[in-house]
Amino acid sequence: MGATPFSVEHTTYNPDAVYLSWEVDGKFFGDGREVALLEYIYARPDLEKLRGNPQKVLQAIDDYGRSVRGLINIGSMKGSIVCDIIARHRPAVVLELGGYIGYSAIMFGHAMRQAGGKQYYSVEKSPLFAAVATSLIDLAGLRDNVRVVVGTGAEGTRRLYDEGKISRVDMAFFDHFKPAYTDDLKLCERLGVVGPGTLIVADNMVLPGNPRYLEWVHASVERKREMDKGAVEKGNPNLRYRNQSISSWEPSGQEDAMEITECYGIEE
Repeated sequence: MGATPFSVEHTTYNPDAVYLSWEVDGKFFGDGREVALLEYIYARPDLEKLRGNPQKVLQAIDDYGRSVRGLINIGSMKGSIVCDIIARHRPAVVLELGGYIGYSAIMFGHAMRQAGGKQYYSVEKSPLFAAVATSLIDLAGLRDNVRVVVGTGAEGTRRLYDEGKISRVDMAFFDHFKPAYTDDLKLCERLGVVGPGTLIVADNMVLPGNPRYLEWVHASVERKREMDKGAVEKGNPNLRYRNQSISSWEPSGQEDAMEITECYGIEE
């Protein structure tokens, strides 16, 4: 299908950006570290300097990840790639599935606002993580541009669509439950939320990998029509995609990749 028009470059590994190990006593998240992050940030002596400053809030999250406990956010190495994409694509509306503690919503919401964008919607299944994210987004001064929605990717997408908040998005970022990527993309296709002009960034194509998602976005229109026959969740197989895989690193220091997918047309 060829590369996207952005020809995004691979990043350079930065050892200074690596967090502490994600795994603590067999757990990678949800063991209290997210609330502890919030307490850590609000106890910082430089708290007033963080208010209204997205970059400083991100730095504070990074400080926690590097000195207290690892966090499963996108991190600065992969995050810088997406910020570059936002600066070039200049999306007005962005939909994120999988917000965690708000790191990506702060980073990408700020980049979107700087590029002239209007609204960033971040869908997060965990009410606790969503509450942490909302607090940090507010601290960063992004309340007017970034909204957190509680629910699964499908629930949040449909709610935003039914409420009239989204009809067609300019960019989508997938970083939620990996087996849901394909069905949630298909839902976006059916609703028309994803269509010609939409750019989709899907994380974790290596860790843990997502063959089903990659098969769908790389398939021809004819192949997708065949794949959709008998499928429980149907998409819009007539959408044409072109893709670019971008290698980078998790904040854990492990190599990973993102799939950049551009919807560039529709076949009737």
